[in-house]
Amino acid sequence: MHGVTGKPPETATPATSRTTLLLLVAMTGVAPISLYMLVPALPLLATTFGRDIGVAQMTVSLFMVGIACSQIIMGPLSDRFGRRPVLLAGLGLMVAASAACIFAETLPQLIAARFLQALGGATGMVVSRAIIRDLYSRDRISSMISLVIAVMMIAQMLSPLTGGLLETAFGWRSIFYVITAASLIIAVAIAIALPETRRERTEAGGFRGDVRSLFKSRAFIGYVLCQVLASQIIFTFAGAGPYVVVTQMGRSSAEYGAWFATTGFAYLIGNLFCVRFAPRHSLEKLIWFGLALQFAGSLLNLVWGLAGLNQAPSWLFGTQMIVMFANAFVMSNSAAGAISVRPEAAGTASGAMGFLQMGIGSLVSQFGAYLGGHFATPVPLNIAIVILSIACASTMIFLVPRRDVVVSEELIEKAEEEESGML
Repeated sequence: MHGVTGKPPETATPATSRTTLLLLVAMTGVAPISLYMLVPALPLLATTFGRDIGVAQMTVSLFMVGIACSQIIMGPLSDRFGRRPVLLAGLGLMVAASAACIFAETLPQLIAARFLQALGGATGMVVSRAIIRDLYSRDRISSMISLVIAVMMIAQMLSPLTGGLLETAFGWRSIFYVITAASLIIAVAIAIALPETRRERTEAGGFRGDVRSLFKSRAFIGYVLCQVLASQIIFTFAGAGPYVVVTQMGRSSAEYGAWFATTGFAYLIGNLFCVRFAPRHSLEKLIWFGLALQFAGSLLNLVWGLAGLNQAPSWLFGTQMIVMFANAFVMSNSAAGAISVRPEAAGTASGAMGFLQMGIGSLVSQFGAYLGGHFATPVPLNIAIVILSIACASTMIFLVPRRDVVVSEELIEKAEEEESGML
């Protein structure tokens, strides 16, 4: 029933679809929710262990490194051994690491356990995209990714509040009791209810063959760069935002948190709109709609900055909401395009995309902090976001084939086979 190489059915029953959707949301959200639940307890961790807050911050920063490493490892493994065994192994590692966090006696022990927690938990993030590609047609992938992200973001936005309430009422270790229980429940649910979805491989080649074929494809490189560059807009703004609002504008950190939540809400609404429009429009049209609106919003933000209006949060975040709404269209549809180039290597494609997104994002967020902390106006930040918007559009213009020339997955695969034969 759950064979590793079983071919998935073309359609699923409504009940199965609802169950699968809930599992996809849970496996996608368990790592990022675990990341943000601990954030309110960082000052207490520093005090409890007698360390500087910068050392306590490593429980978050190394968690992000673990997410990046997990994506590049677990994606190819899921192509090789199947989605279920890799998911169960990853979540098993998360359960063990979360339990280790409960009993950590020193901060270095907690940091090491958090890294392993991310390494296992992020398996769901990369494998969920591969499962979506296994189960749905190319034109439905972006709507399913958007739906999973939209539901997950609601829980993710509530996770810092949940973590803060747990830490206040029961102490910081209670956060890890909850994470351990949640990851264990998700692992059991996957073992019981999630069938193997990986397609039968029609050719050999393994990891090296998958990587070689993917990175020989201009379409794959174009979609991945478009998705990764779009995500860097989020990282850049998140890195600079606290300095712009608190230091430049003289507002409180609480006010910054409230304004920043508006951009997350806009991204959530963008994903919900993408769910509605994806079945009716081609993937490329939705990407171009997002790119055009993203550029218009970022350019408008630059105009407000040059006019001096962006010294008020309402102007800065009002137009940034337009950018984030559009960003949802760009990211979900370009991700769908990337994992559709070679369906049997969807895990490898998803892993490469996630690794680049998180790896580059950790550097770009530092660059955003520099832009916010070393200038007196938001204009340098506005310029950086405009440049990133142009770079996103450039990948689609110069790398991704036009749909009037390449009109189906079969033709894409055929053209790539002919190209490989000539080489």
